[in-house]
Amino acid sequence: MNYKDLSIKLVEKCLKHGAGEAEVFLQSSRNLSIEVLNNEIETIREAASHGVGFRVFVNNRMGFSHCNDLSEDALDNTVKRAVAFAKLTSADENNVLPSAEGMTEVKGLYDPSIAEIDMEKKISMALELEKLAMSDKRISKSSGSGFSESETEVFIANSHGLSKSYKSGGCGLGVSVVAEKGEQKNTGGEYCSRRMFKDLDDLNKIAAKASEDAWEMLDPVMVKTQKAPVIFDPDVGRSLLGGVIAALNGERVLQGASFLKERLNEKFATELLTVIDDGTLEKGLASAPFDGEGVPTMKNTLVENGVLRSFLYNSYAAKKAGTESTGNASRRGFTSMPGIGTHNLYLLPGKHTRDDIIASTGKGLLLKGLTGYGINPVSGNFSGGASGFWIENGKIKHPVKGLTIAGSAPDILNDLDMMGDDIDTNKTFATPTFRIKQMQIGGK
Repeated sequence: MNYKDLSIKLVEKCLKHGAGEAEVFLQSSRNLSIEVLNNEIETIREAASHGVGFRVFVNNRMGFSHCNDLSEDALDNTVKRAVAFAKLTSADENNVLPSAEGMTEVKGLYDPSIAEIDMEKKISMALELEKLAMSDKRISKSSGSGFSESETEVFIANSHGLSKSYKSGGCGLGVSVVAEKGEQKNTGGEYCSRRMFKDLDDLNKIAAKASEDAWEMLDPVMVKTQKAPVIFDPDVGRSLLGGVIAALNGERVLQGASFLKERLNEKFATELLTVIDDGTLEKGLASAPFDGEGVPTMKNTLVENGVLRSFLYNSYAAKKAGTESTGNASRRGFTSMPGIGTHNLYLLPGKHTRDDIIASTGKGLLLKGLTGYGINPVSGNFSGGASGFWIENGKIKHPVKGLTIAGSAPDILNDLDMMGDDIDTNKTFATPTFRIKQMQIGGK
């Protein structure tokens, strides 16, 4: 079936059934999941699906409906429902569709070889990964290992003449294990996702990281409540800064629910902080030639040397704010309407190595685990449960668990005094190691 032609015809069907404007989002996908446990295959799941979502406007009133049945009758009924829903809603002049032409060229989004690799090889990789992780004598149990792959094709068309499509995919490997010592039990895991099969990390590297995460936190020692530097490991940096990104959501800003709502083009953080959202990154796991509405993606500097440069907008929020979409309309698939989301987020790395940062910290916390919601996007306050390693005289002394750390966004973001150079842009939200020179640490 020619989905591109179908999406254009479905726009015409929407107009025929009474829509003033219409958008069709058609998606076709395939997923494979292999799970193994204790050297045995647990499950192999492979599924293919397709579906279409209709967003229609009738006199600025919006309706939405979707279906996964592409028969003529089902499509007719779904379009009629969307139009009927629109007539029941309130009019909003900000209900608009983009007419942005063109697509951003993004390399490395699809690897056809993934689907061609023999199933036995994928199974053997998952089994071997578990075996390697369990070969560490400090590991007592496996929580499972697995291989996954996916491919998706997206087609968007609307009544402004927009018609675009692209294909993407990826694969991943992961393992989780348990280390025990007496009554102690600790879990560690590692997962690697890539667009290209050949770019997957070596199995030994993945296994070693999972095993180390499990056993390195055994025999924790509690420390006293105090104020001290906190070094954020790359794996937890996003947990702190996620609230900052949420505060840049244009819809949240318009609602007044962002602690950064009045700070555009103002300095609110240390000069070491530069945050970039890039939908064009080659092989980026969240890259795409256009967003969930068909607007071309871009590389957008959100924070530059501590100065807030941009909020995130889809077409609706941009119209309401009197500006242009930043190409950040996000969708969870054909069953959802466009929200606002990010692509590949990363902090601009600094000049310090991880070892430099640890060595320059006389006493403090190397944070490896963080529970909670990070910086509150509304108030800017932060608190959470913490675990990691205690540093004394510039060296790691022992693991710590059961701590809390707290602060406010202005203090935290201006106290960031060392930025590492160890960034991994294969993650959709990548941060290097960085240090906050003083935070409240709650212990015994």
